[in-house]
Amino acid sequence: MNSCRLPRILHISGDFPDPIEPHKAPVIARLLALTDDQFDHCVVSLNRSSPSIGDWSKGTVLSKRPADAIGRQETFERGVAVQYHAPAKGVLHKAALERLGDWIAQFALADGKPDLIIGHKLTIEGIAAARAAKALGVPYALSIQGNTDTKILRARPDLKRAFRTILCEATVVFPFAQWALDQVTAKLGSRPKATKTLPCPTDLDSIIAPKIGGNGMVSLFHLDRHKTKNLAGLGAAMRLLQDQPNISVLNVIGSGTDKQLAACQKEANAANIQFSSPPQRSDIAQLLNAATGFVMPSLAESFGLVFIEALFAGLPIIYPKGRAVDGYFNGLPFAIAVDPKSPAEIAEAIAHVCRNEGTLKAQLAEWQRSAHAQQFTQNSIALKFAQGLEQALTS
Repeated sequence: MNSCRLPRILHISGDFPDPIEPHKAPVIARLLALTDDQFDHCVVSLNRSSPSIGDWSKGTVLSKRPADAIGRQETFERGVAVQYHAPAKGVLHKAALERLGDWIAQFALADGKPDLIIGHKLTIEGIAAARAAKALGVPYALSIQGNTDTKILRARPDLKRAFRTILCEATVVFPFAQWALDQVTAKLGSRPKATKTLPCPTDLDSIIAPKIGGNGMVSLFHLDRHKTKNLAGLGAAMRLLQDQPNISVLNVIGSGTDKQLAACQKEANAANIQFSSPPQRSDIAQLLNAATGFVMPSLAESFGLVFIEALFAGLPIIYPKGRAVDGYFNGLPFAIAVDPKSPAEIAEAIAHVCRNEGTLKAQLAEWQRSAHAQQFTQNSIALKFAQGLEQALTS
């Protein structure tokens, strides 16, 4: 490695905002920005495209030629955005991603050979990353995103050996949460190399002290994701609480169309749930701070940045057991894990937060001043990510 230049790291991610799909979550983009002063980050941003009938008839779907892996391709400031060809429902899953890995290796040679490749999910990008790294003779690392990775591991037991090899040969693995690593290793076995649990960074990482006397429970998500966020479960829980003292209202904050709002109101089916549009991003923390507590019992959630944002804004949180931030807050009374499929358990947690707001917020205020809270700040995440990358580069 030339000591006069920054180490070049090639990221393969299907979750990176790009010219083809600009509205993806900014988590990976934010992670790279935190360490731009230490590494030369380059991105191959993935967007899957199902082959057409013409592609099948021309034989390009089954072709092993790297050129047949890619359709649309656009350069942008972080690298290249591509549409890669792969059938839906996991058909030819491994073969399509290995062909993509061959294309990425050719792209990397032309663009500037990396010192390290990172696949930002074991079961998708990891296949392409391992393939490209082998072709280039460089190491690779992985992130583990629990929602997608555990779902594919369950769906594809036939690829267990391949996934285990990819997991074990990665120089460093960055799980976003401990529960995700636990579920992956339960399926594939433990790995012999470095593993560094890495929280997702948020730009809303300034601490706001809790405020006693909140205006009710709050949840925050885009309305088109109401099924995944378990709005039906929240509605059932709030109906159980509608005659309870000290339980006022749940305010669901989320943007969406009129049609999506109507669907949410029907799904919630509870008079004590109201919906409101989100404020400017810079005003979200203050809006959260005015509430009693935060609840989002998602059915699927790899991390759930909004839980950390709520804690930093001074709100006790209710989160789904075995998902999201589970494993980070064991034994802390202001972070309550619930079975997302149990309205009764969700209702009990909401009632507990409302009735014990002062005590829980006092305990939360103490936590906000702790080293444990600091691990979720951008500075701490940047340091941990950089240390992991250096370890991967020198392994």
